[in-house]
Amino acid sequence: MQAEHASMTTAATSETRPALARSVLLRYDRVRRAELLLMPERAVLLSPEAGRILRLCDGHRTVAGIIAALAADHPDAPLDRDVPEFIERVRAEGWLR
Repeated sequence: MQAEHASMTTAATSETRPALARSVLLRYDRVRRAELLLMPERAVLLSPEAGRILRLCDGHRTVAGIIAALAADHPDAPLDRDVPEFIERVRAEGWLR
């Protein structure tokens, strides 16, 4: 458990390969037309941007790869700053490993 806690407090680097925590599912809700994070006893309605980032957190892509994938659609956005900050916030919630 201590190793898991240590990984959650370590800052995401460009080589970090984020993935959803085992107890978290990412699903598209057709009624709400939005991405949802589903967890035991909790659901979180995501913004379109958050859903897009979390869909790319597959454990294979690095943070740098996620930024590159998003940059194609958002060339002027401050992705180098915003994506790592978002990933850190989501990891602090325990939704990413």
